[in-house]
Amino acid sequence: MLHSDVVRGAPLLDFEAWKALLRTICGRYSPEGIEPDAFLGWVRPMNICGIAAVDIGWNAHRVERTHRDTRLDGIEHYYALFQLSGKSAMTQNDRAVVLAVGDVALVDAARPVTYFSTETSARWLSLRLPRQSLVSHLGFEPQGGSCRRSGTPAGRLLFDLVRNADTDKGLPLSSAEPYMQLAVYDLLGALFAPSDRRPISRSTDKLFARVCGVIKDGFSDPDFGPFEVAAEAGISLRYVQKLFTERGSTCSEFIYSLRLDRAAHLLRRRALLRAYQPLSEIAYGCGFRDYAHFARKFRDRFGYPPGAHAGACRRNVPRAGYRAETRNLEP
Repeated sequence: MLHSDVVRGAPLLDFEAWKALLRTICGRYSPEGIEPDAFLGWVRPMNICGIAAVDIGWNAHRVERTHRDTRLDGIEHYYALFQLSGKSAMTQNDRAVVLAVGDVALVDAARPVTYFSTETSARWLSLRLPRQSLVSHLGFEPQGGSCRRSGTPAGRLLFDLVRNADTDKGLPLSSAEPYMQLAVYDLLGALFAPSDRRPISRSTDKLFARVCGVIKDGFSDPDFGPFEVAAEAGISLRYVQKLFTERGSTCSEFIYSLRLDRAAHLLRRRALLRAYQPLSEIAYGCGFRDYAHFARKFRDRFGYPPGAHAGACRRNVPRAGYRAETRNLEP
């Protein structure tokens, strides 16, 4: 039987209520191995460093997400799953892992997954990570079903960060959240980076750093692309593409990543300063010719439209024209 002190204030839900609430946050999952009238669980939405998260638990022996579920949901996210208490196991992509307290697993929401637990005290915390945003930041596409143990320095830092984030009540995190998000992404990269990547020479690293510097200087120009990068760096376009391919990315992806990072910064400043700068002006200033294209790339990267990016700040920016302005500009 689940106890209320394990749930930490979240109401215990019955079979149908648990499935329905979880579906709105993470997609379709089905508890198995327990009668519906004996099922109890909880789903507590959270915000960890500006990242959507959920504190979750159940008393079922197995919870499954099938091929049909993934097709119906069409979700393009990863989930970083932290074991907060108890023990459990999961299978995804033909990988079976056992999770103990402090362990973190990476789950691909676009692939079937099954969780197993025999302990009613088991509790998990899951961070929702938009696929394109995570891959763009890490420079490689991680594989779902991977697990990392708590003993590594990166694992301990990440676990402490997410476990303690919910206890930091009243702290003014809105301006710090983007940096905290980057810290979470960097720690995930340190944990899940592939170990078989080809070694790259120091001279190539220096050349790549110079190419990145060229891009950082020119990305806000709408006419700036891989060809201009190659010309400015004095190397061939093919070599530019090779430098990025060796690092699991492309030159175009890096350019768009910088443009979107800059746009996100300007949108946060816009909200904090209560400014009335049009969203289209921000898009053009970051190197996008077309607002619709910018809005689509922004939504793919961050999971929501540009006008909603500073939601954490919006609570402190009550102005009547804001909603009308974003409604007219968003696609």
